[in-house]
Amino acid sequence: MTNTTDLFASAPLGPLTLPNRLVMAPLTRNRAEADGTPTPLMAEYYAQRASAGLIIAEAATPNAVGQTYPNITAVHSARHVAGWRRVTDAVRAAGGGGMFLQLQHGGRVGHPATSGLTPVAPSPVPLPETIFTPGGHRPSVVPREMTAEDIRTTVADFARAARNALDAGFEGVEVHSANGHLLHQFLAANTNLRTDGYGGPAAARIRFTAEVTEAVAAEIGADRVGLRVSPGSTVNGVSEGRTEEIYTALVERLGGLGLAYLHQVHADPDAPVFRRIRAGWPGVLIANPVLGDDLSTDAVRRASERLLAAGADLIALGRPFLANPDLVTRLRLGAPLNPVRDRYLMYVGGATGYTDYPALAQEPAQPSRSSRVALDGPRVA
Repeated sequence: MTNTTDLFASAPLGPLTLPNRLVMAPLTRNRAEADGTPTPLMAEYYAQRASAGLIIAEAATPNAVGQTYPNITAVHSARHVAGWRRVTDAVRAAGGGGMFLQLQHGGRVGHPATSGLTPVAPSPVPLPETIFTPGGHRPSVVPREMTAEDIRTTVADFARAARNALDAGFEGVEVHSANGHLLHQFLAANTNLRTDGYGGPAAARIRFTAEVTEAVAAEIGADRVGLRVSPGSTVNGVSEGRTEEIYTALVERLGGLGLAYLHQVHADPDAPVFRRIRAGWPGVLIANPVLGDDLSTDAVRRASERLLAAGADLIALGRPFLANPDLVTRLRLGAPLNPVRDRYLMYVGGATGYTDYPALAQEPAQPSRSSRVALDGPRVA
């Protein structure tokens, strides 16, 4: 892709031509039905944000044991597919540039009180903290170490989920290998203690992520598949060890596959790992900037344009899209951005804090009087 710092230039991505380079990042919002089926309210939420160049819809589990928190979406049943079809139809009717669906297996980030199943993981190492369930926060459980058959079955589940996503109207999928969930657990030294072909050196630890990505690409076409990574992240208690070695090996293995993109979370353009990934990755690189607490128009544009100048092709934004359904217009005009009014409502609830953020033509947003923070809800995916 031709490098540019223009956020509003069109861009090719797999089978799509995006109208701009602003990507709505996948955001855990916990508004699905209990069984993981997307709701009509979710269709409204995504349609409001259809001006994004690309929407990557929130994490959907490829099987029942992969569920993380209550009211997380899924994509392994006909009912899930029908629910997601309502979402993609709504976005398309609103003129959306395209949608990918993130596929996420929680691994040890799960609980029998939520899924009815004992979570699985590369090794029997529990999450070092409590986890949110339908009954509130509970101590984490020791996950069951995945057998070779579990690994084969899970790879197949990801491929089947990808096919379901296309049947639901998505243009592609994003394989989630970030933020301490199952695939990232295989990459990390403290959660992967295996001594077989999936543990030990970097070439072995990347194997599960690679096999899932390759299987999904074989099922729906590599140009409809993205991969999300979070080098160096310690979210959900992971510690990778030898981060640059791991991601160098992963890029080398998957770089020739022809994937639609690689998506790096919390990308720092000055960090050696970002520069190494950009130098080694031959295709489209989506970068998610580190924004901190300053979510002003100027701060978001500066951080985004800095990453484009450093070699990123597309920019993924989370909280700015959460609070601004018309974010693309606001950034283009230099208009003020709505703040996130209540962090608690990022992860639970109904329309409040979800579909009630105003666009520019509406009344300005009023700050919530609530001082709650997301202590009683699930953690960010």
